[in-house]
Amino acid sequence: MAPRFAPKEQVVLDPPKDTLFTLAELRQYDGVQNPSIYVAVKGTVFDVTKNSKVYGPGGSYAVFAGKDGSRGLAKSSLKPEHAVPDTEGLDEGEFTVLDDWFSYFSQRYNMMGKIVPEGEAKI
Repeated sequence: MAPRFAPKEQVVLDPPKDTLFTLAELRQYDGVQNPSIYVAVKGTVFDVTKNSKVYGPGGSYAVFAGKDGSRGLAKSSLKPEHAVPDTEGLDEGEFTVLDDWFSYFSQRYNMMGKIVPEGEAKI
């Protein structure tokens, strides 16, 4: 499940944005409540809307839409209970897989911002 390859062609990305999202706000970007689809990896939010067939409703990775799915990506798991940001207890190999996923998203999708704790003041 972990990507270990470069994009087939150079992807032109927009400059990273610095929008701050709580996990509750991120949930709105699931392709159902909002046509945009965002996925966070290691606390960084990516716009995956251009790949809605994969991340949108009914897609093979839809479990991650509107969530920080770091644990599930690290564990190569599509179980809904693993689509959470908690990385506590992951082993070294799982962290390597998670880093690979972060690199994959960073090379293909626009960065929209970061996850902040619920209730944290936004700038």
